[in-house]
Amino acid sequence: MPALARRIGLGLAARGEPDEVLDWARQARDAGLESIWIHDSYFERDAVTFATVVADGMARDRDGSSFRVALGAVNPNTRHPVVLAMTGSALDELLPGRIVIGLGTGLPLRLKQMGIPYAPDAAIAGVSEAMDKMRALWAGERLPSATPGLPPIQPMFPPTHRIPLVIAAYRKEFVALAGQKADGYLARPAESIPSLRGILERLRSAALEAGRDPGAVESSGYLLSLVDKTRREALNRAKREPFVIYMMSVLSDISLGRAGFEPALRDAISAAWRAEDFTAAGNLIPDDLLDAFMLCGTREDVAEKAMAFQVGTGLDLPLLQPVLQEDRQIQELLAAATLFAEARVATTAAVSSRPVAVGSGVAASMPANPAEPHEEPTRDASPGTSLADDRRLGPVEAARRRIAATWEILRPFAYTASVIPVAAGAALASVDGRFQWLPFLAALVGGVLLHSGTNIINEIYDVRQGVDTIVSPRASHAIVKGRITERTAFAVAIG
Repeated sequence: MPALARRIGLGLAARGEPDEVLDWARQARDAGLESIWIHDSYFERDAVTFATVVADGMARDRDGSSFRVALGAVNPNTRHPVVLAMTGSALDELLPGRIVIGLGTGLPLRLKQMGIPYAPDAAIAGVSEAMDKMRALWAGERLPSATPGLPPIQPMFPPTHRIPLVIAAYRKEFVALAGQKADGYLARPAESIPSLRGILERLRSAALEAGRDPGAVESSGYLLSLVDKTRREALNRAKREPFVIYMMSVLSDISLGRAGFEPALRDAISAAWRAEDFTAAGNLIPDDLLDAFMLCGTREDVAEKAMAFQVGTGLDLPLLQPVLQEDRQIQELLAAATLFAEARVATTAAVSSRPVAVGSGVAASMPANPAEPHEEPTRDASPGTSLADDRRLGPVEAARRRIAATWEILRPFAYTASVIPVAAGAALASVDGRFQWLPFLAALVGGVLLHSGTNIINEIYDVRQGVDTIVSPRASHAIVKGRITERTAFAVAIG
């Protein structure tokens, strides 16, 4: 399919099966989208591996398209610039002229966990030097050895094509660096329209001051998106997603102020998040906060808000990033991208007056900033361990986790409504001299199982609708925190 009339891309986390991500990339290409951007997150699957699978699959298709595969973003603190240069060369061999590499500095917390030094000022210089080294190696130049007395670094195979380097970090010094020497700038998730507008204005000013054409510095940004049958249902679901709650709990004072919110709101959400009271945290999030930092609603709503975001900020390349990385959400976002590109949404004037904002932005690795907070927005931000990854565990550990999750979703319920009637019937039968153990046990077990099944189904409904405020939240949290999937919960309920 030919490219869409307006450029738009898809942002995904390195999560799930690589073949599934490749399939989504192909669908995005066939729908006319411009590119796919894959976030890096240290504690999830490797983004370079996913990008390699996608690039190789695209190459094998021999589609003749210009669909790009981007790493958005990787960190020269954790991957040496020489290694990144050779990674880019290898990817360019797979998919010539269609690779993009984003560079960021990563989330300081994650770096500290791994014992990697991080200093804000040194980080800026480090990214700048990484760009210089990568470009020198790609030009076939040698680099002096970091250790005196050793031979220089000689690239084995520089890429045939020029690989664009984009900056993925939100501090003003990084924005200036992008304007001065990068090929582009990648905005993090959870930036409001006023905030990103200011960032891109600084980007253009920095380019002009460096004697560059601002139009030569491509701006792209993740738009964190959640689609449902109605806007209300999308907002309700977003408020029950740990990733969304986390993102709202770490918004900066500046971002909040530019969008018209007080830091006290963020602080309250953050306190509930840290206490693992996710129901309370979700209930603290007002609709307009999500509207300011995300795209929530029907596919038409998402397309309309993406248009408002682009018009309101001057963003060159919006990247739709699903909060829920699942097939149904991907299909809805591809449909929204088509509506956006074909302008089958409200006019600019009508849209720009509505509160709209975006998020990623990868999000996972979300990163709050693609390479930065792209480390945290991922699901490892939630305190639970997801059972979606059980295939990586041994059978004993997988079974143990499933039993623990099943117990967690069952234990909050009081079974008086099912046990007392059976016990009363047994007492009457005993008085009458007709008590029998087998019918009694069958009735007791059947009543408890029926009670459990209906309660679990109610909890699944509550989580989907965002209304679990009057029941014990522990069962809902087993689903919300990813300790048990909805499918497994249904199996427990029916089985």
